[in-house]
Amino acid sequence: MMLNVAGKSVETNEQGFISNLAEWSEDFTETIAKNDGVDLYNDHWELILYFREYYEENQVCPTMHKVVRELGKKDTHFRNQKDYEKHIYKLFPKDPTHEVCKLAGLPMPQPDD
Repeated sequence: MMLNVAGKSVETNEQGFISNLAEWSEDFTETIAKNDGVDLYNDHWELILYFREYYEENQVCPTMHKVVRELGKKDTHFRNQKDYEKHIYKLFPKDPTHEVCKLAGLPMPQPDD
């Protein structure tokens, strides 16, 4: 499927995942979020940018367990990692890892083991 992103055509698969990772931009994320009915705030962007950085270093999307362990420690608003995980599910109720990977212009994640 072709998606109009800031005047440029960007190809995605049926689920909305970007076909060419090099075509990702913040405009792509904004377009996908709008199409999916997601309002993006700082907490959303923190996850999106973390996923992109993690993927760049490891060539694989992080698991939810990894995200909660890494980012949950840094975020002082939450008493513990379980509270942080609940927060992530409030931001992305369906499937956080799947949704963030799509918004971050990354491949569809493998299921958590």
